[in-house]
Amino acid sequence: MTAFLSALGERLGAAGLLVGGDLSAYERDWRKRYPGRALAVARPASTDEVAEVLRLCRQHRVPVVPQGGNTGLVGGSTPDDSGTQLVLSLARMKRVRGVDVANVSLSAEAGCALADVQAAAAAAGLLFPLSLASEGSCTLGGNLATNAGGTQVLRYGNARELCLGLEVVTAAGEIWHGLSGLRKDNTGYDLRDLFIGSEGTLGVITAATMKLYPQPRDRLTALAACASLDAAVALLGLARERAGDALTGFEVMSHAALALLARELPQLQQPTGAAAWTVLLEISDAESEAHARAVFEGLLEAAIERGCVQDAAIAQNLQQALAFWHLRESIPLAQAQAGLNIKHDIALPVSAIAPFVAEMDAALMAYLPGIAVINFGHLGDGNLHYNVQAPAGVAPAAFLAAHETAINELVYDAVQRRGGSISAEHGIGRLKRDELAARKDPVALGLMRAIKKALDPQGLLNPGRLL
Repeated sequence: MTAFLSALGERLGAAGLLVGGDLSAYERDWRKRYPGRALAVARPASTDEVAEVLRLCRQHRVPVVPQGGNTGLVGGSTPDDSGTQLVLSLARMKRVRGVDVANVSLSAEAGCALADVQAAAAAAGLLFPLSLASEGSCTLGGNLATNAGGTQVLRYGNARELCLGLEVVTAAGEIWHGLSGLRKDNTGYDLRDLFIGSEGTLGVITAATMKLYPQPRDRLTALAACASLDAAVALLGLARERAGDALTGFEVMSHAALALLARELPQLQQPTGAAAWTVLLEISDAESEAHARAVFEGLLEAAIERGCVQDAAIAQNLQQALAFWHLRESIPLAQAQAGLNIKHDIALPVSAIAPFVAEMDAALMAYLPGIAVINFGHLGDGNLHYNVQAPAGVAPAAFLAAHETAINELVYDAVQRRGGSISAEHGIGRLKRDELAARKDPVALGLMRAIKKALDPQGLLNPGRLL
């Protein structure tokens, strides 16, 4: 590998190549489940340099692991422990290339932090609606490579729906200049959608053009306590009826999730009383503040009258609204503090969610009494983070080692019976690769492998992930 690293160093310079020393920031995933050992870390500063890296990797048959903010949850962006894989970090490619106000779009490089994309849109008086708890450190390229969802999918869609065009470097080191701002382009296969969600296995996204939206005149946020998950689903139906497209967020948190939050992060205030389920809902109104408040208050009054809601707290200012969202977004941190847990990022038809949860809660309790189910997520688009923690007194690592396979089988079998998905927004990576192989339609898997073979015949792009 000496010749490869020497050629790479000549192309990238000292700032663009890290060899030896402490590379742990690039070698360990956020959950610390997949520590690895990199051959080196390439840090190109331009699309041309990315192309140079991939051409050299192809010439020397070096596998490459593309990496954005390294905030993924499925082990898709860190090297294995062989010491033979090159980490390709896009961290230096963080420029917003431009905002086109008339076209209501923005172009930015793959290493641009999601929060910086949002800020660039806001500076132009516009909104980029993709929003995640990790938005300060996750990157646009990673968001697209995993087709990230977040908290406003209900209104604006996930990363795929927000993307107009891509710039991609292929496994052969060729640059596809597909950075279009067009909303209509019916000229053959949609290559953009091929690369979105491919987790770096088909090409390296280096830049993207994204849709923007007008800033809402007002946003109103509330927490609503519900006696059951059925009541929360009924509230969702009422919110859609009353607010229509103004409904931008509809999150649900179980009693166990908020109890964990109170135990691990007691400094966070919970303004509603204890309830079986707590809903966080938000509307964004384009008309006026007065209209937004009238719609919101009418919705909550109707929900209380119909028995969907027991208690509610409306944020009176932006600070309170952010505090409500901070509660929801802090649940993963509370889980991390409590120890390793079995994560399930699942999608189901909204109509199937309450029956699924009732069945699975009972099945898991029967399987292992005392087990803790930490259930929360994006009820509005059918995405639950149905996570399972060890019973009190059981070491988390030992719990995972002994029970993860069996619990995954219980959960994923139930999801599959109801026409759901084993990955809603986190991707497949290494964590769910074998599950995908066992559960994906064989015809679909065959098509996916054929595409992989055509675009990456040497199998050098993120090997062992997704497929």
